[in-house]
This record gives sequence, structure tokens and C-alpha cells, in this order.
Amino acid sequence: MEKPNVPIDPALVILIDKPLEWTSFDVVNKLRRACKFKKIGHAGTLDPLATGLLILCSGKKTKEIDGYQAQEKEYTGTLVLGRTTPSVDLETEFDAQFDTSAITPLQVQQAVGELTGEIQQIPPIYSAVRVNGERLYEKARRGETADIKSRTVTVSRFEVDTKQVGQEPFPEIPFRIVCSKGTYIRSLVRDLGLLLNNGAYMSSLRRTRIGDFSIEDADTVDAFITRYRTENGLDLRP
Repeated sequence: MEKPNVPIDPALVILIDKPLEWTSFDVVNKLRRACKFKKIGHAGTLDPLATGLLILCSGKKTKEIDGYQAQEKEYTGTLVLGRTTPSVDLETEFDAQFDTSAITPLQVQQAVGELTGEIQQIPPIYSAVRVNGERLYEKARRGETADIKSRTVTVSRFEVDTKQVGQEPFPEIPFRIVCSKGTYIRSLVRDLGLLLNNGAYMSSLRRTRIGDFSIEDADTVDAFITRYRTENGLDLRP
């Protein structure tokens, strides 16, 4: 006999448009508290400075998380040539500057070609990869280095808009990337800069698709919470 008033987690696949500066775990914890989920997790981390599609699973659907994590992903964003940061994004301060005046659109396209297909990639030092049981970003924040092993990833598409190359001292280049599980977009940006004998960092990133799931079908955090609490008779007050 079931105990009365004991909530049972529904088996849901939840699509959320992750806000800027939130961690993926921030979203999980917010929904756990607001919607009274006992069991909920996300299917693939997004960095705090990235936005876009985050899949969460609750109840028995958490058993399917690995399957969603393995699916192909699509991103859009902007990279900037001529400068670098240790984190390859704007989490850390600029640490080097380069002359970009000699870089041509053809050179950028050729470098992009070398980063397309099945490639070997080294994750960035500011990442959640574990080395000897510790997250790399924890070592990076202490100023330590680590021996990071390369991994095989597949970049199905790496499209860039090179109209601004040669027009500005630090050209911004919009991009679209379709890739396999485990691909670090910041590593692609870093390696693009290296192939050009220059530097690059990522100024924005948005995940637009995971498998057949699109950002167009995602809710904001607040919209999902309001709808879920209304549908399940929960108090809408904070």
C-alpha cells in the first residue's frame, strides 16, 4: 500500500535553455528544489559562460542520461583572433596578444579544415576532466599544470564566417560546429589559433541541438517551474 502524500518522481525528459553564468548543476538544483524532484540529473555539462540546450532527466528517465550524452551536438558562437586567455574564454584575463593583420580568410578556412573530421583533441586545462581524481580546473586555478591525454572526437561540421578577417585588429568570427560527445569547443578555438601561428579565444557559445532535440523546444528555467508547479498543484509562491 502506498504511503499518502509521498511525491513520486515523474519520468521526464526536460529541455532547458541554460542561462548565462549558471552552471549545469545550478539548473539541476533549482529544479530539484522548486519542483520537489527526488531524482534528477543533466545529460551533458555546459560551461557557465555558455548558454543553450541542457537536457535534464527525472525519475526513471535518469537511466537514459548516458544515451542522451552520447548524441551528436550542435553549437553556434563567436571566436576572436589575436588574443588568448588561459581558459580560452572570458572566465580568465587576457595573457597574450598577437598581430592578426597578415591572416587571410583562406588561411582560416584551411585551419578549419584541419580541425574537421575525426581528430585528436586535448581538453582545455580549465575543464571538468579528472586527472588523478581531481578536476583539471581545480589544478588550473592553483596555477598548476597537468599531463592531459588527447582523445579522439569527430567534428562533422566546422563552419566559419570570415568576412571580418583582415578588417579589424581582433577579428570576430561567427562559427557553427556539429560534433560528437566529448568535443571541447574551446579546444577547437585554441587549436585554430595555434594553426594560424596566432591566438584565439571564444567570446560566446550557445548549444542549439542535442540529437533530435532543439533549443527551439526548450523552456527557460522559470517558465518550466511555473508550468510544472501549476500542473501538479504546487504552491506558486517562492
